[in-house]
Amino acid sequence: MIKIDLITGFLGAGKTTFIKKYASYLMKQGKKIGILENDFGAINVDMLLLQDLEGDNCTLEMIAGGCDADCHRRRFKTKLIAMAMERYDRVIVEPSGIYDVDEFFDTLYEEPLDRFYEPGNVIALVDAGLEEDLSKEAKYLLASEVADAGCVLFSKCDEVSQEQLKATLSYLNQAMEQVHCKRRFTLDQILCKNWEDLEEADYKRLLNCEYRMEDYEKMHLEQGKVFDSLYYLNFSMDPDQLKTAVENMFRDPSCGKIFRIKGYIKKGENGWLELNATSREFSLKPAPKGQEVLIVIGENLSKEAAALYLGRKPDV
Repeated sequence: MIKIDLITGFLGAGKTTFIKKYASYLMKQGKKIGILENDFGAINVDMLLLQDLEGDNCTLEMIAGGCDADCHRRRFKTKLIAMAMERYDRVIVEPSGIYDVDEFFDTLYEEPLDRFYEPGNVIALVDAGLEEDLSKEAKYLLASEVADAGCVLFSKCDEVSQEQLKATLSYLNQAMEQVHCKRRFTLDQILCKNWEDLEEADYKRLLNCEYRMEDYEKMHLEQGKVFDSLYYLNFSMDPDQLKTAVENMFRDPSCGKIFRIKGYIKKGENGWLELNATSREFSLKPAPKGQEVLIVIGENLSKEAAALYLGRKPDV
């Protein structure tokens, strides 16, 4: 049976960055792994971010978006069947920002997947400096992602104070209370350290954390109704102008509640710059490959307001 792990996390928590470290550790142990990017979007920038992992012991797969939820679930199942033939030691799934964890387990228990796979670990990432003004829907999403986690891992711990860590923990427990889940967390139950300092014992803890099955009150979140994404294909902009535009978009409430802006722009004829921005940080760094695309992710986004900063309407 192939172990299959689910890496969840609220938008901007660092799922892709963590997967790079987690997958690299597994490959150093001689494991053959497959990474499945499971996103509703028609463009998957995160897959581009993982491209340097590809090799003899690591394969990247993606489920194409652009269809309804039922169609997407069928594609997820079909892809997993195909991946089972590759004889991986472990498969890692990075879901979309809006994802029902129960769907992950339900799919694995269907035939013939129940003959190929067994659930491994559910690892949930939470930004240690999490904003505390999330909407009811966003707070639900946060709670649903950590409820069944075998391990909760705080990201960006080195960027916040001990008081902020405690505040984030309290807010996380408030989110659990909102969904009427009995599970609560303490700081000693959470893996909280700079990811560059993760040691052998930390990775062993993650690899053996497994998962939990907790009850909580469900809220239906339909893709594109509250949480949304704006896609800009063939996108180009001067780096300095892009930095100004992105920072202003996060500050302007008329754009909606933006959680993350990511993508690539060209640098010269053959170079690429990788963009990754949240309300607290802006990163634009060289990348070996890319695609001219920009994606804005958030709640109740305004195409018109975003167009004022980016100079064009998003692609449908």
